[in-house]
Amino acid sequence: MKPHLSILLVAVLSSCATAGGGGAGGTGMSYFITSSGPGNGANTGGLAGADEHCRRLAEAAGTRGRTWRAYLSTQAAGGQPAINARDRIGRGPWHNARGVRVAASVAELHADSNGLNKQTSLNERGEVVAGRGDTPNRHDILTGSQADGTAFQITDDRTCANWTSSGTGSAQVGHHDRTGGGQAPTSWNSAHASRGCSQENLRGTGGDALFYCFGI
Repeated sequence: MKPHLSILLVAVLSSCATAGGGGAGGTGMSYFITSSGPGNGANTGGLAGADEHCRRLAEAAGTRGRTWRAYLSTQAAGGQPAINARDRIGRGPWHNARGVRVAASVAELHADSNGLNKQTSLNERGEVVAGRGDTPNRHDILTGSQADGTAFQITDDRTCANWTSSGTGSAQVGHHDRTGGGQAPTSWNSAHASRGCSQENLRGTGGDALFYCFGI
């Protein structure tokens, strides 16, 4: 092969790898915690708005070629059925921004054998997210989910009006650092309910309207 053709081929392959973020099932980033919320408390603009926020952050960090889904459940309301977070995120495996695999499948993700902790649950830039003991503490991650990744089948609001409220209501949150207070302090996805849905109330219990994003 002529030298100039070899150089061109290397450049094209490198460009494709960067654009695709590793491709489905590869070791490119396919899991992260948002570095920031959309800016209106737990009102993400519903699931579609949350998914779009995931996509924008991932692409700004250089990961393209994936479909992104927020790990958020919704409750049955207005004649619409509940949606389970676990059913939105594909089949896995999932890797963080540093290429570390955090779970191989949906089953492992929701089992004790998953690899989720403060050191592996990074944001889209590969940075550790502040947890309990840090200032400010941002370990409350919005999920609206039970421990198995399913939606709550109760009348109490656990999704801030299906992610459209920044005032009244409450959201179920997990602890990305697997420590803290609440009914299940070591749960990454279902530790306790939030005090409210505003940015102020979420910050008051150790959160910042952050959520998990999964690439499929």
